[in-house]
Amino acid sequence: VQLQASGGGLVQAGGSLRLSCVVSVRTFSRYTMAWFRQAPGKERGFVAAISWIDTTYYADSVKGRFTISRDNAKNTVYLQMNNLESEDTAVYYCAAGQPLGNWNTIQAAYEYDYWGQGTQVTVSS
Repeated sequence: VQLQASGGGLVQAGGSLRLSCVVSVRTFSRYTMAWFRQAPGKERGFVAAISWIDTTYYADSVKGRFTISRDNAKNTVYLQMNNLESEDTAVYYCAAGQPLGNWNTIQAAYEYDYWGQGTQVTVSS
């Protein structure tokens, strides 16, 4: 299974970006897909996830600003990021796994088996 993330870049505070992650697997629709991020000097943290039945989960810090979605026909998961803040600056990673559908497991990085290479998002203030 390979994951290829793209869409990062430099944006001003208040701006928007859309990240994409293409997954090379025949059973994409069966996976929960998630986005995590890691800022310099900080641990990797949960951002958002979408289950195989399209239930969505968000970290409190991004609720109302970020939207996760998936297109099973294209084996792709998206992260639409609006009203970006300088605190959103990080490397963003997409991940695929089959965690149980509760909050504790959905946000746990160790529940995800496959990871993309990361894409840098930089928000200037």
